[in-house]
Amino acid sequence: MPESQALLPTMEVDSELRAPGIVAQIVRFGIPEPTATLHQMAEGYHINMCLTPRPLESRAGYPKRWGPHRFERLGDIFLLPPGEELYVKGGTGRQASLICTLEAALLHDVVGRDLEWDDQHLAATLDISSAQVRALLFRITAEIRHPGLAATKMLELLGAELAIELGRYCYEVAERPVTGGLAGWRLRLIDERLDESLAPPSLQELADLCSLSVRQLTRGFRVSRACSIGDYMEQRRMEAAKRLLMEGESVKSIAFAMGFASPSSFTFAFRRAVGTSPSTFRQRQVRVLDAPLATAGN
Repeated sequence: MPESQALLPTMEVDSELRAPGIVAQIVRFGIPEPTATLHQMAEGYHINMCLTPRPLESRAGYPKRWGPHRFERLGDIFLLPPGEELYVKGGTGRQASLICTLEAALLHDVVGRDLEWDDQHLAATLDISSAQVRALLFRITAEIRHPGLAATKMLELLGAELAIELGRYCYEVAERPVTGGLAGWRLRLIDERLDESLAPPSLQELADLCSLSVRQLTRGFRVSRACSIGDYMEQRRMEAAKRLLMEGESVKSIAFAMGFASPSSFTFAFRRAVGTSPSTFRQRQVRVLDAPLATAGN
């Protein structure tokens, strides 16, 4: 095989399930070099949940709205509204994602109107921290992997529930005032501090870092990220835990590095956030990623 072809990104749809209003797929990617891709949905809402740890350097931006230079951190779950163009810059490695496409009518019926996104509100789609949305996406993943009795009907029901939770999230974002949030440089300082250490900082430490009171920090953060700063820190810690598990670190070493009192307390927190135990998560991802990949477009 020529060297140029060997470096092409690869993609394979591992499994798929369809139901009225929703298409759900588990997709595997092999990315040998850093990528920059443009995503666009003419119709429907595109929901992507990374089942393996998303690379830390993953960033995304809406070039038609923000211009070519603004990029925000891409979280484990992101949403691409219909008619928008999203430019994604990602890292290398093997990845697996759950990708769902929801008919726009499902979500708009929940909200009661079509949604209009400005650049401020589009930023909230790049890192959806809703625990309800996350739990539904994990249930959809399990149904795709192991379809049970009436799997199509179950997916239809889960898709409707997902539309409701996304509708609530979008409605909250659309109705939230765009003023009162934290400045971008303060959000970046918080992210940089969370990347420095696995142990969580105190609210007072983050407030001092941002030259704010704890009250100003917590209120401004919720406006900016549509979640509490505590939930955000826990989400980031679990993302780090996923990466360490995939790198072969033991549950015990991760637990103590993250400041948990015991491996069992870490396992409880991980199961609550991810929907499965650390050991089961690692076993599943190894099975998914070790399967052969097909070249995209074949």
